[in-house]
Amino acid sequence: MIQSKEDTLKEKCGLFGVYNCNNWNTAELTYYGLYALQHRGQESAGIAVNDNGRIFYHKEMGLVSDIFDHVVLGHLHGEIAIGHVRYATAQERMKEDIQPLVLKYTKGHMALAHNGNLINAQQIRRRLEEQGTFFQTTTDLEVLAALLSRARIRHHSIEDALVEVMTKIKGAYSLLIMTPHKLIAARDPLGMRPLSLGKKGDSYIFASESTAFDAVGATFIRDILPGEIIIIQDGQLRTITTHVSTLSRMCIFEYVYFARPDSIIEGAEVYETRLEAGKILAKECPAEADIVIGVPDSGLAAAQGYAKELGIPYGEGFVKNRYVGRTFIKPSQAMREQGVQIKLNPLRSQIKGKRVVMIDDSIVRGTTSKYIVQLLKDAGAKEVHVRISSPPVTHSCYFGIDTPHRQNLIANNHSVEEIQQKIGADSLGFISLKGLLQTPVGAKCGFCTACFTGEYPMEMTKEEI
Repeated sequence: MIQSKEDTLKEKCGLFGVYNCNNWNTAELTYYGLYALQHRGQESAGIAVNDNGRIFYHKEMGLVSDIFDHVVLGHLHGEIAIGHVRYATAQERMKEDIQPLVLKYTKGHMALAHNGNLINAQQIRRRLEEQGTFFQTTTDLEVLAALLSRARIRHHSIEDALVEVMTKIKGAYSLLIMTPHKLIAARDPLGMRPLSLGKKGDSYIFASESTAFDAVGATFIRDILPGEIIIIQDGQLRTITTHVSTLSRMCIFEYVYFARPDSIIEGAEVYETRLEAGKILAKECPAEADIVIGVPDSGLAAAQGYAKELGIPYGEGFVKNRYVGRTFIKPSQAMREQGVQIKLNPLRSQIKGKRVVMIDDSIVRGTTSKYIVQLLKDAGAKEVHVRISSPPVTHSCYFGIDTPHRQNLIANNHSVEEIQQKIGADSLGFISLKGLLQTPVGAKCGFCTACFTGEYPMEMTKEEI
C-alpha cells in the first residue's frame, strides 16, 4: 500500500536480538537482521551491544543503511545485542525516544526495546512522577523500565521482576531486555505483536519476523508463546510461563499489510495468506474486467489470487520507486500528494483502454485511493474497480498501530457506496471479516480485529483511549 503519511496504518517497530555463543560478528548480525525488518519502521534505528557487562550503543534518526557503516559497527563489540527499527508517532519524535533505551538500574546497566503500546502507560507515568521519578523520554518503554527497576529491588532476578511488572502493564508488547549477563524476550499475554526464536550454530536469535532469520543464515525454531518469558544466560535457554494463556489475539494486519510476504507468523505464511485473501475477495466481490493489478507491495499477492480465481489476466500496473521510503516526511498536503506519484507510476501500456481491477490492502482516509484511481484513469483506464483485501477500517487501534482518530477514518463516516463515489471508482468491494479470518491457513492463534469491529480484546477506560 503506497500512501501518504497521514493515510496509512503504521506498525511502530521491529526487534532483533542476538546471544552470540559462536564467533559471529554480533553487531553485523544485528545490522543485517534490522535491514530485513526495515519495513516495520523507517524513522529511526539503534543497536546496543553488551561487551563483558559494559553496554555500548548507537542510534539515530533515519534508515538502517544510513545510520550504520563499517566504522560504527566496528565500535560495537560484544557477545549480546539488541536492535530496533521504529516508526514514531507525532508525539514521539525526540531523539531521546529512539530505542534501544539504555539505562542504569540498581544492579548495573540494561538495554530495552519493544514493539507495541501500553495503554495504561500515562496513568503509571503520572503516579511514578508524583512519587519522584524523572522521565527523559516520551515513550511507554521508559515507564516499563521504571517499573522494572523498582521491582528488581524486591526480587532475586530481573526475570522475576518482569513477571511482577507484567501484572501491572496493560496493552500489546513484544519486548527484548539485555542485562550484563542475559538476553530476555517476552510477549504480552494476548500475543498481539509477533516475536520469534531462532538459532544460528549455538547462538540464539530473537526477531519480530522469521524473514530476519533468513537474512542472517539462522534457523527459525518457533514463535514465542503469548505471555511467555524466555531467558538466555551462559548460552542456555529457559522459559517462564506464569502469564501464558491459550487465549491469543495477534493483530490481523500483520498478515494483511505489515509483515513481509516471505515471513511465517504463528504457522501461517504471509504470502499465502494474502493470496488466499485475493481468492476469497474474488468470490465475494467479483468484477468483469480485462486486467487485475495490485498496489505495491502488499496488494500484489492478493491481486494474483483474485486474478487466478476469476480467470482474469494479472499484470503489473505500477512501477514503484524502490529508493523512496514508505513514510518519508513531507511538510504540506500538496507535497504529500506529489509524493505518491514519486513512489508510484502507472504502466500506461498495461492500463490504456482496459477495464482494470485494482487491489489494495486497506482504505484509511481515502485520499490516496482517490489519487491512485485518478492516476489509472489519467493513464487511459476505461474503468477502475477497486477491491480491498481487508474489511472497512472503522475504529482506531490503541495497541501499537498508529491510526488516525476514528472520526478521520472514511469508513467510520461513510457507506461503501459513498466511499466509492469519493475515491472515483467505478465499483468498490471489501473482503468480509468472515472471509479475512479464513485466510491465515494453518495459523495457531486467534486474532484482534478491533479496527473493523470496535470489539477490543481488553477492557479500556476513557482515560486509556
